Amino acid sequence: MKVCEITGKTAMTGNNVSHSHHKTKRKFSPNLKSKRFWSEEENRWVTLKVTANGIKTINKKGLAVALREAVAPKKVY
Repeated sequence: MKVCEITGKTAMTGNNVSHSHHKTKRKFSPNLKSKRFWSEEENRWVTLKVTANGIKTINKKGLAVALREAVAPKKVY
């Protein structure tokens, strides 16, 4: 599933709007990247699926703090 492991962002829906203003459903996917981060505490590489916003959060706060504060993904039924 397309979910950021740090921010919890998922795909959202919206409309394609044509020139004649005819609307059809579409999906906005999050900007996910698979990225490796070095964990000082565990002394190993950790691979996460994160959005560009999640990468900025990790760079700002650090990996350990960002993982501790990570938002739990919404359950899809």
